[in-house]
Amino acid sequence: MIETKLPEFKLDLEEEVDMFPNGKELSVRHLFDRKDNRIVNTVIVNGRSYSFGNLMPETKDETEEKRYLKRYAKLAVYKALSANLGVKLPWGSLTGIRPTKLAYQEMEKNGEFTDFFINTMKVSEEKTLLTEKVINTQKGIYEKHNDFTDFFVFIPFCPSRCKYCSFITADVKSAAKLVDAYVDALIKEIRESAPLIKNLRSIYVGGGTPVALADDKLEKVLSALDEINTGVEFTVEAGRPDRITEENVAMFLRHKVTRICVNPQTFNDKTLKRIGRNHTASDIIEKYNLVKDKFVVNMDLIAGLDGETLEDFRYSLDKTISLEPDNITVHTLCVKKGSALAEETERLSAESVNEMMEYAHSALQKAGYSPYYIYRQKYMAGNLENAGYCKNGKICVYNVDVMEEICDNIACGAGAISKFVKNDGEKIIRVPAPKDVAAYIEKTDSIIREKLAIKGDNL
Repeated sequence: MIETKLPEFKLDLEEEVDMFPNGKELSVRHLFDRKDNRIVNTVIVNGRSYSFGNLMPETKDETEEKRYLKRYAKLAVYKALSANLGVKLPWGSLTGIRPTKLAYQEMEKNGEFTDFFINTMKVSEEKTLLTEKVINTQKGIYEKHNDFTDFFVFIPFCPSRCKYCSFITADVKSAAKLVDAYVDALIKEIRESAPLIKNLRSIYVGGGTPVALADDKLEKVLSALDEINTGVEFTVEAGRPDRITEENVAMFLRHKVTRICVNPQTFNDKTLKRIGRNHTASDIIEKYNLVKDKFVVNMDLIAGLDGETLEDFRYSLDKTISLEPDNITVHTLCVKKGSALAEETERLSAESVNEMMEYAHSALQKAGYSPYYIYRQKYMAGNLENAGYCKNGKICVYNVDVMEEICDNIACGAGAISKFVKNDGEKIIRVPAPKDVAAYIEKTDSIIREKLAIKGDNL
């Protein structure tokens, strides 16, 4: 907890404190003073005081002024804790999900972002360079456009629940009585959301585990998406190797799916068993070979899984690289309250996870993969990031668009959040759906009406 003289920023300042090891155990007070265009943020950490002065730039409105006030307050908290604890975090004072989005905003204003990242926001040179590489890889794909649309469909069911998972998902067997009604509601939302599409960029079916659905039920969903598909990039997050079959692969081909995710998370059988995965490393290879020549394939790994060492992670990454998938995504373990791991495991040290991510960044680029998107979450081990890598020409349009929030995203399903981007990203209108499956089924009509009303407001 933190005491602050700017209560509207209390949660933001608490995020800064929580990033530090044992941050919740610190006594932190934040004081604020302003005289004309000069502001002073004073932070008292365990009785020791740190003061930081800034000149407020000219702002166009109250919203922009608040943005600067919040930024300087967060910076003051970060710098005070960093000095008090002798700790520098890799992403400095940044707490946001999308560091590249902030970099793009700075580039639009000043032509470059590296000085701002390193000297103002205290981001390390390594993470600044990573951000720069992502922006370079996105060239030719990144395009802010009010007339573009991506389409997302969420399947909130899994064959079983992995221990690290905090997504709102349900075991498909225990939720069997809701599956038919969910599929019907989802198809209705897909069809009635179609008028919201402008120029379609991509379709993405995620989860959960979409292939946890029986083939006949998933085919109904894919058939509804056939009605909007104009030949764009089309991803299905198959995910769990134990649910990928020759039959559903053939179904994906019939429905013009172009990209598939086959997600190992690790190639260590002991870890797979420990985290609740019902497959082995050999199963992963078998199912990858089934799809590799038919789709663009992404494979996910997690750095920092329960009980894994640096050598364990290296083995999994090296094995994944040897298979030569088109995309490899490396996630940092994120232990949230909703996951089983939150209560029963000790997290790896920040240093250990950082070594894993450093190895991944180096090994993947040596193997010809380029980083093309990054995003961050709360409670990430080591305060690091998730990063997607691609071979040349195999970038995922959907991932770029959704991470940078540069065009509309029409999202269907329980827990899905539709986003309508206005004024080239200056304003984003969000329409969230209930996370609970039963509540979503009950409220599907009102969700559709709310989304369609936004289009009506723009006529």
